[in-house]
Amino acid sequence: MVNNKLKSAIIDIVENQLKANDPKCTRETLNRLIELEYSEKKAKEMIASVAVEEIYDVMKNQAPFDEEKYSKKLS
Repeated sequence: MVNNKLKSAIIDIVENQLKANDPKCTRETLNRLIELEYSEKKAKEMIASVAVEEIYDVMKNQAPFDEEKYSKKLS
């Protein structure tokens, strides 16, 4: 079962990262996935799945966002 509101919120996070170009690894990953012939929508969903993992880790461990770790997961 997919929670469409949650999915939309996570996609919004990815789109905000892309607009702000922060972190830069999000834009780099989107471009790489598009070059690999994924649709933009699918690429954003793939990035969002990594973002969800990071959000979970941050909340579970009450730790700050680790951009280096996020970047490694995206690569």
